[in-house]
Amino acid sequence: MPFLDHVLQKPSYGWKDDNGDLIKPSPKQIFSEFFKRLNVFKDQRNWLPFFSWLKVACLIPFFFVFLFAHLSWWTVLAAFIYSMIIMGTHGTIWHHRFSTHGAFKFRNPFWRFFTQNLTINVIPEEIYVISHHVHHAKSDQPGDPYNAQAGFLYCFLADVNHQPIAKDLTENSYNRVKSLMKHTGVTANTYAQYQKWGSYVNPTHAILSWVLNWSFWYVVFFLIGGHALACCLFGAAGFWAIGVRTFNYEGHAKGEDKQREGIDFNEKDKSINQLWPGIVAGEWHNNHHLYPKSARSGFKPYQIDLAWCYIKMMHKLGAVSSYRDDKKRFDEQYHKPYLDAKK
Repeated sequence: MPFLDHVLQKPSYGWKDDNGDLIKPSPKQIFSEFFKRLNVFKDQRNWLPFFSWLKVACLIPFFFVFLFAHLSWWTVLAAFIYSMIIMGTHGTIWHHRFSTHGAFKFRNPFWRFFTQNLTINVIPEEIYVISHHVHHAKSDQPGDPYNAQAGFLYCFLADVNHQPIAKDLTENSYNRVKSLMKHTGVTANTYAQYQKWGSYVNPTHAILSWVLNWSFWYVVFFLIGGHALACCLFGAAGFWAIGVRTFNYEGHAKGEDKQREGIDFNEKDKSINQLWPGIVAGEWHNNHHLYPKSARSGFKPYQIDLAWCYIKMMHKLGAVSSYRDDKKRFDEQYHKPYLDAKK
C-alpha cells in the first residue's frame, strides 16, 4: 500500500465505501469518533490530539477575561491584529510553507527556532505537516483528511478524527514520517517510543516547549501592556485556534464548485483564492495548490502576501538562505496565456 494511503489513522467510519466513493459520516459518527480519540484513559496514544485541544481549552479563559475585564478599543484592535494577521501569517510561514512544503531554508537552527516561536504555540507541527502532505496528494478525494465535500464538521474536527498519524506504522513507514519532519527541528521519538506514544513527538518535549513558549510570551505581553494586553492576545490566540479549523472547508468552497475564470487557475480540485485569508495571512489557496512548494502564493498585484514579505525580509537579513518563488512560472504558464486568449 502506498505510504500516503496508510500514514494517517483511519477513522472508524472509513475514508471510502466499497465503490470507492467518499464516506460522508453523520454528525453523530463524527462526534463519537472525536471523543473516542480524545480519551487518553482508554489509550495513552491519544495524547497528542488531546493535548492539541487542551491548549485551546486553556486559551478560552483568557478570552473571557479579556472580554469582561479588559475590553476597550485598543485591546480589540490588538486582538484583531494578533489573531487575524500575526497568528494567521505565522501559520502560513511556519506550518504551511516551511514545515510542510520546504519552500525556503533557514541559514541555521537559531532562525528556525526564532520563527517557530514567533507567536503563541498552538498547533502541533506533526498533526499539521503529515496530514497536509496527504491533503495535497488526495485533494477533494476520499482520503483527504479535510475533504470539504463531507461537510463542515468533517473539516472542523479533522485534527482529531483524520489528521493524526496511524498508530500501527511499520518501522520503515515511521522512518518516512521522520524524514518529512526532520527539517522542522522537532525532536523525534524512537520507533520504540512511537509504539508507546503513537506519535512522532514525545510528550515531555511537547509539554516543555508549550510551557516555555507560553511563559515567555505572557511575560513579554505583560511587560508591554500589563495583564490587559496579555489576556487580550492570549484570548486572541484562542479565537484564531478555533477559527483556523474552518479554513480548509472555506478554502475548498464548502465542497462546491465556486472557482472563477481568471482568478482560480488550478482546476484539479475545488480550492479557491479568497480575498480575506489572502490579505491577512497570504493564503491564496488556489495559487498554493498550483505551486505548493513556492514561498510566495500572492502572484497578482492585488494579492498581498505578508508571509512572503517575512520570508523575503529574512532572506535579505541573511536568516533565510534560499527560497523558491514560482510567480514567473505562474505568469508564463497561466496568467499570460489567459490574457492573450481574452484579447
